[in-house]
Amino acid sequence: MKRSTKTISIILIFFLIIAIVIIGRTMIGNHFKKKFSKRPPPGIIVTEVINKEFSEKIETFGTAISKKSKTFKIKKDDLFDDLKLKDFVKKGEVLIQLKSGNILAPFSGVLGYTGLTEDILVSNNIFIITLDDNSTIYSDIKIPENYSSSIKKGLPVEVKLSSFKEKIFLGEVDFVSSRINADTRSLLSRIKVENKDLELISGSLLEVSVKFNLRNSLSVPDTSVMIEGDKSYVYKINEDNIANKTEVETGLRVNKNIEVISGLNEGDIIVAEGLKKVRPRGKIKPIKN
Repeated sequence: MKRSTKTISIILIFFLIIAIVIIGRTMIGNHFKKKFSKRPPPGIIVTEVINKEFSEKIETFGTAISKKSKTFKIKKDDLFDDLKLKDFVKKGEVLIQLKSGNILAPFSGVLGYTGLTEDILVSNNIFIITLDDNSTIYSDIKIPENYSSSIKKGLPVEVKLSSFKEKIFLGEVDFVSSRINADTRSLLSRIKVENKDLELISGSLLEVSVKFNLRNSLSVPDTSVMIEGDKSYVYKINEDNIANKTEVETGLRVNKNIEVISGLNEGDIIVAEGLKKVRPRGKIKPIKN
């Protein structure tokens, strides 16, 4: 009987200890939950989903060609004085004063020498002078055969100088050949670029990007997209400032923007930066970008 009473007492003490531990852990948990729940939600930079233009590009090279060009051969003995050329002449202005008669500019353009060598000057006593109209620059480019169905007259073009890549000149496709070159497996095309400030000069090496498959699509910053395996996600913010992890289908990446094919609508608010600070279904303090 005494042994039975002792056993019961031990069991009761055991369960009492368990109850005390459970109650203690619950109280501690509630304490910290209450403490951390008082923390304000983190400030997170958000942005609005907007429409932007996206396109694919064909990148190639070409040589700048003047809109018009004319060459003059001047005999040294026919000059009134030492040859002095203006940088730019207008149509109808005197290019060169000669004993046999002045030469007038047939069009406005830039003057310069070409094909000038010591042999030409000394043995033949002839100056070779060029007049180039660089107000519009053309360039012949080769388009790889696999892009032949995409290239069309009027497609927008971006041009950079190999020596000055910071500036972009805008132009368009002006001509497309009707057949593929069997030797190079390419399609000859010509582009034109307006050059009002005459920054592009004839003979320059050009880096050419032809845009095709242009379209307006939803766009988000590349810093807003999370990649997990073969899937992409963003945090979409609802009216209560709750961040919902949302799967999206993405397309092209252009200039730090990513094309969104599905999963979002124009005007949706998403997290733009600071993804590591956000918890799924967590509340945030939105800071508009």
